[in-house]
Amino acid sequence: MFNFSAKNFNTLNQNGQHQFCMNYTMQVFNSNAVYSFIPKNGCSTLRLSVAIANGCISGIEQGNWIHQNNQTFKPTLKEAATAQYKFVVLRCPFRRLASVFLDKFVGKDLDAWWYRDLLKREVNLDDLTFEQFVKSLAVPPMKGANIHWKPQNLFLLYKEYDDYFALERFNKVISTLKEKINLDVIDARSLTGHGTDKFEMLNGDNFSQTPAFDIAVLKRAGKCPSHKALYTEELVQLVKKLYAEDIVLYSKRCNKEDLLFS
Repeated sequence: MFNFSAKNFNTLNQNGQHQFCMNYTMQVFNSNAVYSFIPKNGCSTLRLSVAIANGCISGIEQGNWIHQNNQTFKPTLKEAATAQYKFVVLRCPFRRLASVFLDKFVGKDLDAWWYRDLLKREVNLDDLTFEQFVKSLAVPPMKGANIHWKPQNLFLLYKEYDDYFALERFNKVISTLKEKINLDVIDARSLTGHGTDKFEMLNGDNFSQTPAFDIAVLKRAGKCPSHKALYTEELVQLVKKLYAEDIVLYSKRCNKEDLLFS
């Protein structure tokens, strides 16, 4: 049942891979359901929804509560093993990396400063480009060093889930969770500001080498490069290599036609 429990013969509480996945899992109390949440995959919306469903907050106006309570609904080993319904939301790996850059780096989030420290402060965040960011992930241990671009397959507590949803088809998440476990999904995008839904998307030019500061200026003007506009063929091939397991996972469990690049 568990994905990483038998990967070594240490006691389970010393199995780092298993415990990492447990830390990114939460219960929905009234339905004995378990949700594995992956950063940048709509998890703020679902963490908010679970917190409301579990009776800890009453609405989005208290939404910042979720950021200090990621493990509040963490199941015990028995609860995880006996869950009646297990679900996870996957995302096209190409779109996920683009989203990380446009959100965390262009917005100079704390994760961007942490990334700079990891590179011994040898990078200027204002000058950082998407191309430089992606190429840096090829240098160990960068790819797995931060939860926002860590491979999605490493968050999966279970070998099999009842439902694998795609962020690209989020309406299905909303309708299925309401039907199966009576969970009302509350949109948290107005709380987090992570999405690009309020911007005019720019598709005509290539922005792979555009500094983060210049993209921030565009966003302040209500415009934003599309995810596809950040890529060159070289970057597509690099991501295919670096995130091969995630691409296979998405292609198997979701609609591979929703991948940004085939």
